[in-house]
Amino acid sequence: MNILAIESSCDETSAAVVCDGRALLSCKVASQIEIHARYGGVVPEIASRAHTEALIPCVRQALDDANIAMDAIDAVAVTACPGLIGALLTGVSFAKGLAYSFGKPLIPVHHIRGHVAAAYLTNQDLKPPFTALVVSGGHTSLLQVDDYSSYRTVGRTRDDAAGEALDKAARVLGLPYPGGAKMDAMALLGDPESIKFSVSHVDGAPYDFSFSGLKTSVVNHMHTLEMKGIVLTEQEKNDIAASFMATLVKTLTSRLSALMDTQSRPIVLAGGVAASKNVRNEISSLCEKRKVKLYMPEMKLCGDNAAMIGAQGYYEYISGNIADLSLNARASCDV
Repeated sequence: MNILAIESSCDETSAAVVCDGRALLSCKVASQIEIHARYGGVVPEIASRAHTEALIPCVRQALDDANIAMDAIDAVAVTACPGLIGALLTGVSFAKGLAYSFGKPLIPVHHIRGHVAAAYLTNQDLKPPFTALVVSGGHTSLLQVDDYSSYRTVGRTRDDAAGEALDKAARVLGLPYPGGAKMDAMALLGDPESIKFSVSHVDGAPYDFSFSGLKTSVVNHMHTLEMKGIVLTEQEKNDIAASFMATLVKTLTSRLSALMDTQSRPIVLAGGVAASKNVRNEISSLCEKRKVKLYMPEMKLCGDNAAMIGAQGYYEYISGNIADLSLNARASCDV
């Protein structure tokens, strides 16, 4: 079954063709990084306009790269939630028009489920049930995946997502947007014990996350140094990055480790922050120590892309999750 998938939940416009949820035939991503870099972050209205301009070229390129025509497409899948509402609406509206014009079924896909499904494209042996840790710029969730379309939320962030905190810490260190990848690289060169940032805990919710305190701690630390007139060396910046990343990763591994104490399911690590070498290394070490199988998407599939939407779209389709033309985008929704 060939699915044409569309992703436009934030600042990446993407189209892909995926066969039977496992074979990636093509994937085109149009990045908006240069557009938003001048503002230091994503501007929702600008993102929506950019999606409108990029959707048709992306879909055409995805079909061409897959060497397939719309007649051979069996269904159209699209990210329907969660995300920036204007950005989502551009993709949903386009997908509805495309499905209607060519008489194809329309499949709504949850963005977080898509991130998890990216692992199916890389790991052909991966099947539910398993536990998924999704870490991205807008989401940090610990999920029990009982079946391909049956998810239970075990833990979630109560405030900032891990990726959001990472980007804000990078910004206060003077790194250009998006600074997460650069911050991750700097951390590998620094001393993670140089500064003691605290790992957060949420009373009564041992699997929930909180990153706002960590974000505030690094911001306050930098402001204190600035007020004292201290100019940091590159190595001192690396040390701050390393200390921040070590605390962020420990926040993630502490929850995952606690859940491992109660069950022995395989682990899937997914989302944009899953591309972090610090995160991948520590989660890999934890799973190796616990003798638990770990699955991760390949690096290029960790960020937002339509390939993951096409993968999950297949399983949504076979479970009967098909929408009509009343489908609407939603900024937030349960997984």
